[in-house]
Amino acid sequence: MFIFYARNYVQTDWLMQGELIFLLFSFLMRRSRHIPLWHQKASKRADGLVLWDYHVICIQRKIEGEFPFLVWDLDSALPLPLPLGSYVSQAIRPSFQISPEYQRLFRIIHAPILFRHFASDRRHMKDSNGNWMAKPPDYEAIVAEDGTMHNLYEYIEIKTDDVYSNKTIDVKDAVFSRKLGAVANDLEEFFTQIL
Repeated sequence: MFIFYARNYVQTDWLMQGELIFLLFSFLMRRSRHIPLWHQKASKRADGLVLWDYHVICIQRKIEGEFPFLVWDLDSALPLPLPLGSYVSQAIRPSFQISPEYQRLFRIIHAPILFRHFASDRRHMKDSNGNWMAKPPDYEAIVAEDGTMHNLYEYIEIKTDDVYSNKTIDVKDAVFSRKLGAVANDLEEFFTQIL
């Protein structure tokens, strides 16, 4: 497994091998554009709390072993990889009472689909004067298979109405074939649907 990491550019950092499922998650509703995550390296707090505008993790599906799904969060201070249940309870903390404006929603996309369609020319990392807010990585920006230069916002614009229900879509089909995958509000429950 090979991982390239550049802080603040995590969506461009994954180059991995094996059976992978990618996950983008974000909350974009009403006033807030922030989602809380704990145990993050960027935090200055003891509990590692950070409010991200979006965040990317990789969920690796294991064919054998006690834990079928392992989480790789390159911005987390937690061990790598971490079983999905442990990551959810420690970093996402679904039992923690948060204001509805900080509700977390999760976009799940199979890695090969994401690699074909996702594009980021890093424009979201420039200020209004065109200056970099964080030094970009040395490697080239991601261009989609069809030549698209930037479509990050398609992936992070998630609304409550986008959340799957068993009646509306075939979850496996959405994750493994649709450009934007599927959206869930409960990560662990979602993954039980695609085992």
